Amino acid sequence: MKLSARIQSTLNQHDVVVQTNGAAKTVQIAPKPSGYGSAVNGGELLLLALATCFCNDIYREAAKRNLTVSGVEVEVTGEFGADGEPGSNFTYKTRVTSDEPADDIAELIRHTDQIAEVHNTLRKGLSVTLTD
Repeated sequence: MKLSARIQSTLNQHDVVVQTNGAAKTVQIAPKPSGYGSAVNGGELLLLALATCFCNDIYREAAKRNLTVSGVEVEVTGEFGADGEPGSNFTYKTRVTSDEPADDIAELIRHTDQIAEVHNTLRKGLSVTLTD
């Protein structure tokens, strides 16, 4: 699966496109009040990526186990310091709404935590390379 994200930013214009395997989707993010850049910062989007990954994966993994899930809430927190410093203290909590047995949902949550791709990418660390 090949993913990409692109931003085009000019005065009062902030266009965001994400793609998976060539299927493009636009994401609405307002420009900063100054008119330049994004009103949402990268750290917030990183935390949103973690929350989105876990949420989507809960539904996917529940379907594989024939479990019915009617709702998922995920809250991710983290800290960022001075310019250039990496984030730290990333934690998250979730609430899964389901009429399934509590033990089955608890196991689903534990399993999903172990296989969530964005989580595992950050846990492993990765190379980010600027190219021409």
